[in-house]
Amino acid sequence: MTSNDTIAAISTPYGRGGIAVIRISGEDAITIADAVFLPASGRKLNEYNGGRAVYGKILVDGKEFDTGIATVFHAPHSYTGENTVEISCHGGLLLTEKVLASVLSAGAKQAGAGEFTKRAFLAGKLGLTEAEAVISLIEAEGEEQLKLASAEAKGVLGREIERIHDALTALIAATYVQIDYPDEDLSGLTNDAFLKDLDKILADLVKLRDSYRTGHAVAEGITTVILGKPNTGKSSLLNALAGFDRAIVSPIAGTTRDTVEQKIQVGKVRLTVHDTAGVHETDDIVEKMGVERSLKLAEKAELILFVLDGSKEPNSEDTALLSRLVNWHCPVICVCNKSDCAVMIPQDLIKPFENRVEISALTGQGLDTLQKMIERLFVEGVIDYDHTPILTGAHRHAMIARAIELLQTAMLAVQNGLTPDMAALDLEMAAGELGRLDGRGVSEEVVDSIFSRFCVGK
Repeated sequence: MTSNDTIAAISTPYGRGGIAVIRISGEDAITIADAVFLPASGRKLNEYNGGRAVYGKILVDGKEFDTGIATVFHAPHSYTGENTVEISCHGGLLLTEKVLASVLSAGAKQAGAGEFTKRAFLAGKLGLTEAEAVISLIEAEGEEQLKLASAEAKGVLGREIERIHDALTALIAATYVQIDYPDEDLSGLTNDAFLKDLDKILADLVKLRDSYRTGHAVAEGITTVILGKPNTGKSSLLNALAGFDRAIVSPIAGTTRDTVEQKIQVGKVRLTVHDTAGVHETDDIVEKMGVERSLKLAEKAELILFVLDGSKEPNSEDTALLSRLVNWHCPVICVCNKSDCAVMIPQDLIKPFENRVEISALTGQGLDTLQKMIERLFVEGVIDYDHTPILTGAHRHAMIARAIELLQTAMLAVQNGLTPDMAALDLEMAAGELGRLDGRGVSEEVVDSIFSRFCVGK
C-alpha cells in the first residue's frame, strides 16, 4: 500500500478566501517546493530546519506570480511522517490552481482522496480509529458530534481497543505455552484462571459494544419516522422540532403525500426525521402509494413518533395503528398533539406505551418534555468524552459483536470440560477481529474504502 511518489493537492476548501494551502508530501517534497518557492532570504528551503515558516515568492513557469509562506517539515516530524511543505498563497480560484499546476509540473503527483491521512496511517502516525475520526471531525455538524470525533482523534477509543487486544493476546500466549509444553506447567494456566481472564475481556468488550447505542445516536443519527393518520399534526411536529418550516402545513387532510426528510439535533442526540403521509384507508392511488411508503419506512425505523390528534376521540384507524405499534421492534413514543385544545384521548388506550407525552406543535407546549424523552432513550446521563471510550460506526460494532461471539464460544467450551488449548482458535479469530479495528491485518481494500470518504487534500 506504500508509494514512493511525492504527492500534492490543495488542502483548503475550493473557493475564494484570504489564503489557500497547497500541501506537498513525499521524499522529494522539499526539492519540488524549491522549484516553485524562493525564500526572501535567498536561501533554499532545504537549508531550513523543520517546523519553520518562511516568507518568499511563489513562482509559476519560473516567474514570480505571488508572495506567500512555505512551512517546512522534515520526516518523520510531519503529519504524514514524510518530508512535507505547505505553501500558503492568496486564495483566488485561478491563482491557487496555477500554483498547484506549478508544483505538479515540478515533479509532484496529484494526491488522491484522503491520501495524506492514509500515508499518516501507513507511517504509524495514527491508528485506523484515529484516522477515521479525522473525517468525522471534518463532517461534524453539531457540538456533540464534534466532541466525540475529537475524543476519537485523540485516541480514547483506539487505546481501549488496544488494551483489550493486548489482554487477549496475553491470554492466547499463555494458552500456547500450555500447548507447546504440556508437562512443564510453564503458563500456570488452569481452567479457572483461563475463565476468569476471559470473563474480564468479555465484560470489557460487551461494555464497548453497548456504548454503540450512544455513539450511533450522537455521531450517525437515529432514523426517526413520524407516523399517524392524516391531519394529526405530523408535519407541524417536524417543523417544531426542526425550528423552521421544513414541511408544508395545511388544514387539508393528506397534504403530505410523500416523505420529507430532515436532520435535527435533539440535545445530545442526532435524528434523521422522516415526515410521512398519513396512514389510512384510501382508494386514491397516489395516497395509497404514500401510505405504503410510510409503513415501509416504519419497518426500518430506530424510533417512531406516533402522533394522535388529541382534540378528537380516536377512531378504529387510530386503535388499529396503536395495536400494531405496541410491540414494535424499536422504541415508540406516543405523541398526543393539540394539547392546547381539550384532550380527548382515553388514557387506557395509550397506557401500554411506556413513552407518551402531550404536546402542542402549534404553541410548543410539551416539546421540551418530548425532546428530553428522546434523549433519555439513547443517552444515559453526562458523557465524559475525554475518558469514556464510545464506539461509533456500524462496521466497528459488527467486528466487536463477532469477537464477543467467538469468545463466548471459547468460554462455553472450557466450561463444558475442554482445556483452554482447545479454545485457542476462537481466541485467535477474536483477536483478528479486534486487530482489524485498529488496522492490524486489515486488507488494502478496506483501507482504500475508508480513505476514499476523505476529500482530496486531507
